[in-house]
Amino acid sequence: MSGPVEISRGDSPIVLGLPHTGTHVPATIEAKLNARGKALADTDWHVHTLYEGLLPGATTVRATFHRYVVDANRDPSGASLYPGQNTTSLVPLTDFDGQGIWDIPPSEKDILERREAFHAPYHAALKAELERVKAAHGVAVLYDCHSIRSHIPFLFEGTLPDMSIGTNNGATCAPEIEAIAHEFATSSPYTAVLNGRFKGGWTTRYYGRPSEGVHAIQMELAQSTYLKTEVPPWAFDTDKADRLRRWLKDILDAIHDTALELAR
Repeated sequence: MSGPVEISRGDSPIVLGLPHTGTHVPATIEAKLNARGKALADTDWHVHTLYEGLLPGATTVRATFHRYVVDANRDPSGASLYPGQNTTSLVPLTDFDGQGIWDIPPSEKDILERREAFHAPYHAALKAELERVKAAHGVAVLYDCHSIRSHIPFLFEGTLPDMSIGTNNGATCAPEIEAIAHEFATSSPYTAVLNGRFKGGWTTRYYGRPSEGVHAIQMELAQSTYLKTEVPPWAFDTDKADRLRRWLKDILDAIHDTALELAR
């Protein structure tokens, strides 16, 4: 593991953020996790593989560390994304089922150190890439790539839609980008929702400044759409993924074209 972030630069106005596909946990931190924590169940399994090559020219910024080390999609201040609702924190104390993951919980010093060593470099890289593509095109779009199990009673009732698009109720991107993403998602054979349970994490909300030419949109995929099953070993289902990738490509192409039109 060479560092906390991997960058692949392209010439499109779209930057793909991948904050939760990493599985690296430093040995000193892993030693403090309990058996449940060491299973790393809340990974966005294989999402980087799912999106690979879909949009030629897209830049990717991928966190290599696991979200149990520190969550790259949480406010570094520790403020909750969803006040009053169950969620996980900057350094999670529980998994998505509300069960503890630590034998030795992180101290405030631990949290600060992890924020500086992992969270900050990821966002420095993401910020730099958004600035670079905006300088080249006059516009930048952060498309934040996520996935989650479709049934998690601790976090939401019932079954999650296949595609959950988040723009913080329209605040993080131009209406044209929100509309085209939602239109293509709802025209697919998958169920889709706009600003449902997941309205966009801290990353989407922080970087999405449409008045300044930087747009952000989050796509939360139900893992049932591309995994064989939503239990270990979290196996990638190539047939399912190939079907899904067709529609994800259409969505990315449409956002790409819309972004360039906005820049004219």
